[in-house]
Amino acid sequence: MTAEAPDKTSGWRGSRELWLAAAKQALVETGLDAVKIQLLATRLNIARTSFYWFFKDRQALLDALLEHWDAKNTGAFLDAADAYAETITEAILNLIVVFHDDTLFEPQLDFAIRSWAHQSDAVMSRVNSADDARLQAIRRIFERFCYDPPEADVRARTVYLTQIGYISMQVQEEPSVRVMRVPGYVKTFCGENPTTNELDRFYARLGVPPATARPKPSKG
Repeated sequence: MTAEAPDKTSGWRGSRELWLAAAKQALVETGLDAVKIQLLATRLNIARTSFYWFFKDRQALLDALLEHWDAKNTGAFLDAADAYAETITEAILNLIVVFHDDTLFEPQLDFAIRSWAHQSDAVMSRVNSADDARLQAIRRIFERFCYDPPEADVRARTVYLTQIGYISMQVQEEPSVRVMRVPGYVKTFCGENPTTNELDRFYARLGVPPATARPKPSKG
């Protein structure tokens, strides 16, 4: 996610994507106060005036950041909810992939946007709308597999609020440990155990050798 300072001539203006990447990096690393035109220009080693070729003003950049976050992070939930699955356990595994793959969903960006929301009613409203959309998407998964609406709602909240808890608490957990817990999470979320084949496909999507991901049998 790092926006490297480009080695260009002094007349180079950068690009919209470069300014947006630098803004995202600054927001995640430092917070909203770091997302300022001069600070970003210094970070990129580009003239401040170059910014205005791509954005009207700072607010336009902030709006673009919100659009990027919503399209990527909320979009990941919507795509996972609509992905093909023959069983509820396979559908839940499709969703859990999102939690483990930073190329699909950026937890640090989600945390930064939620922190920003505490300073802006408009951003808080946007976050609330995103949360509603994500919950509705997860709820549809359960309803698709014939869970009654009240149960689908509670299970969807269990899935989603668990993930938001990981983000809000900034949980530091070894990836191997978290992956090993996946079968237990699936059982907790939907009440059924995933099959070995379903888990193997899940591990393959994450590039994890199945033998190292499966929970170790307890002794005694």
